Amino acid sequence: MVLPESMVPDVFPDPPVTPKDAATVVLLRDTSAGIEAFLLRRVVGMAFAGGMSVFPGGGVDRRDAAVDIAWAGPPASWWAAQFACPEPLARSLVCAAVRETFEESGVLLAGPSADSVVSDTGPYAGARKSLVEREFSFAEFLADTGLVLRADLLRPWANWVTPAEEPRRYDTKFFIAALPEGQRADGSTSEADHAEWRRPADAIDLWKAGQRGLLPPTWMTLTELGEKPTVADAMATDRTISKIIPKVIREGRILRPVLPGDPAYDRAFGHLDARPDDTLG
Repeated sequence: MVLPESMVPDVFPDPPVTPKDAATVVLLRDTSAGIEAFLLRRVVGMAFAGGMSVFPGGGVDRRDAAVDIAWAGPPASWWAAQFACPEPLARSLVCAAVRETFEESGVLLAGPSADSVVSDTGPYAGARKSLVEREFSFAEFLADTGLVLRADLLRPWANWVTPAEEPRRYDTKFFIAALPEGQRADGSTSEADHAEWRRPADAIDLWKAGQRGLLPPTWMTLTELGEKPTVADAMATDRTISKIIPKVIREGRILRPVLPGDPAYDRAFGHLDARPDDTLG
């Protein structure tokens, strides 16, 4: 895989930027042709991952930590154990995952009770817009509508951290979730100019053909999910989550991300080891 030069800065931040906590959700559905994932193409020119096809997600809002959220499913302590993080952060990540999925795709992982989920999100269209504009918190939205956050509809999948070379870094927890019956993902967000459902293998083929842009966390996740015959199989997967931090190496004028396990990973320049003249110029 080759990275666009625009995605790696000419000068590396020193010291590296502290990653911001974020959550992303891979929405899945079954079709006669196999499992499909929902992808958004971020608007070209955005400060981070512009033009890339990604899953719905975004940064944690400080209000996502509210402890009075109506909650169904594994408690924050369980999520904290899965992602090896403090309980308050785990609660925030789950809330951010559900909130961002609703904001960016219109899919709402919540219901009137602990064992139900809304089938028509149309009545909440106005609230969705207000959430995007941060007019109120997700906890306030749930309280006002009498909805319960369905943490049991999510499964932990991975934890990716932006390379140290990047000026914008995120410590992102990846979740997967099945598209609730009756709901549809619309991708009506100002951050994306295209939305689509794709079989993982097809999305990767489009990337290889240069028709889609995929970052390492996206193509790796698609590759893993492409091995699952059904959404139920994916949701039943028992995974051990560990942080994955790619590095960037230069081969002439080509920039290539490498992952732990790649023979080139240990010889890749760490941020603090980079030579002063080791820039993109």
